[in-house]
Amino acid sequence: MQTLNHTDKEVIEAIILKANICFVGVVDPDNKPYVLPMNYGYKDGVIYLHSAPEGRLIDIVDNNPNICITFSIDNDLVFQHPEVACSYRMTSKSVVAMGKVQWIEDMDEKREALDILMQTYSEKKFEYSDPAVKNVKMWKVSMDEVTCKEFGAPHDEYKLKHNLEELKKHPGK
Repeated sequence: MQTLNHTDKEVIEAIILKANICFVGVVDPDNKPYVLPMNYGYKDGVIYLHSAPEGRLIDIVDNNPNICITFSIDNDLVFQHPEVACSYRMTSKSVVAMGKVQWIEDMDEKREALDILMQTYSEKKFEYSDPAVKNVKMWKVSMDEVTCKEFGAPHDEYKLKHNLEELKKHPGK
């Protein structure tokens, strides 16, 4: 088994769209990392997040808007021989994106971002009251740097790109 690096935008987006959650990593003023699982939305190279309007995470991002967002799918334990510990490993596909947080303050833009986020989890159309929109912090993160890896790929001619259509068919939500 091997690790493959993918640069194809279609593969990257398929992995992002198949994930159920993302993990958001930030660094606080004391240089300590802080990572949280979050719901997300994705459209056209931009990741949308939402949170409470205040708290530790908001304070950290206000101080340092640089963040790392990780998506991981198809995590599965495999082994070459059940009695050999070193032959065990996890297979997975992941995307790691780096960017800077921009807060969305405009009410219409917030609603649009909420729609993008909710489309990740439901095909239903939603209405958002003004108090609900005012009381949510909406994040916009353009992916400035992106890496995409597939861990545990077989050593044959296999490429994730060949299985892209299959990946898109099973959203895993």
